Amino acid sequence: MQDIPTYADVEAAAERLQGHAHRTPVMRSRTADALLGAQLFFKAENFQRMGAFKFRGAFNALSRFTPEQRKRGVITFSSGNHAQATALAARILEIPALIVMPEDAPAAKAAATRGYGAEVVTYNRYEANREELTSRLAAERGMTLIPPYDHADIIAGQGTAAKELFEEAGELDYFFVCLGGGGLLSGCALAARALAPNCKIYGVEPEAGDDGRQSLLKGERVKIEVPRTIADGAQTQELGELTFAILQRDVTAVVTATDAQLVEAMRFYAERMKMVVEPTGCLSFAGARHGGIDVRGARVGILISGGNVDLTRFAELVAGSSARLS
Repeated sequence: MQDIPTYADVEAAAERLQGHAHRTPVMRSRTADALLGAQLFFKAENFQRMGAFKFRGAFNALSRFTPEQRKRGVITFSSGNHAQATALAARILEIPALIVMPEDAPAAKAAATRGYGAEVVTYNRYEANREELTSRLAAERGMTLIPPYDHADIIAGQGTAAKELFEEAGELDYFFVCLGGGGLLSGCALAARALAPNCKIYGVEPEAGDDGRQSLLKGERVKIEVPRTIADGAQTQELGELTFAILQRDVTAVVTATDAQLVEAMRFYAERMKMVVEPTGCLSFAGARHGGIDVRGARVGILISGGNVDLTRFAELVAGSSARLS
């Protein structure tokens, strides 16, 4: 296992990202404050380059490649946002990129990944092992594998989002972060522990895919079947070794949200805050609202992870379509 990154790595990542990543806005909503009886601070990573926080980690990791690694290229696997982030970072840094994506990845995410110039190989997420497929292709082509979350440079890059939030909002009492493989949550935890040591940090994952919650309760990584949820960015089966180690040490707990609660949050963001947020990006707000944590009177951070969603699907969900949620 790689060495566990520290807040110093988050600071170094922030320097590398200067002039490349957007410093996304921290937004407020009086309606949201009234709903929860708290002061909410929304870190809007749906306004990040390529539409999600993933650009931070991908650019940080690729910017550290040696000349030989840059020549041979990068390979990764992703359901969409890390795919786009790696493709965009690779284009900026003039590095060849190969992305392994599930066949049922959102069309908009797959199209954007190809649009950034990456080669895409697809697989069936319910039958094939994406790690084995990607490792085989990496060996065949001599490319460097940068996984979507279990990598020190990825974690450090993602933590810069929380660094910016605390710099702008000040200390917070609670911090809710979307949880899939744990790259965002673990990076945010590094920043929170350094900048707001008394802040309680909660990961929020889909109710249908609660491997993180189970893992923290059991004290070891728990692997589950591929969850069926509209939160496609959180359809992970288990936490990474690095991310689990950080979560186990620094995170207060993990709560879950149902698909119906994610749709409710999507609708709130669209109606009240005029934002398009993808289902996975709604996990944090849904968890703060429905996760059973009493935040009344507190200062609460909400990390919106991304806004990449097919607009037809978005319209169906937000309009209360009878379309199947999963």
